[in-house]
Amino acid sequence: MDLLDWHRGRLSSRRLAVLVKHLPRDSATLQEIHGEAALWSVNDYLLASVVDQLAEANWMFATVNRDEDAEPLDYPEPVPRPVTAEDGRTGPASTAATAATSRSGASPSGASPSGASGSSAAEPVRNPTPIELAQFFS
Repeated sequence: MDLLDWHRGRLSSRRLAVLVKHLPRDSATLQEIHGEAALWSVNDYLLASVVDQLAEANWMFATVNRDEDAEPLDYPEPVPRPVTAEDGRTGPASTAATAATSRSGASPSGASPSGASGSSAAEPVRNPTPIELAQFFS
């Protein structure tokens, strides 16, 4: 297909819009507009969320079952996700992940569910104490 056909009147604006709208995810146009997020599907975001939840559960288990005198464990880092240029959030699963986190409460790290604080100052990260975790699981 030749893009000049649109200028020549052989390709309607509607047909051109449909072709652009349904470009494959790995097309150069979508990668230029959305960056790395164009390559991530909903399944990729869900899998990253599962990995994050599993790491968090393992961290909670290890924190509760460690020696009281031992040094506190570092909170696990989430799997990096691509950030879209339009709104600065992660891709399509960010809305679902934010809703799921808000249903279960704030994350143990003390950060907001979307990962960005509402103010310009960074909020300090606070991990729950072993007593708080034990009370949560009892």
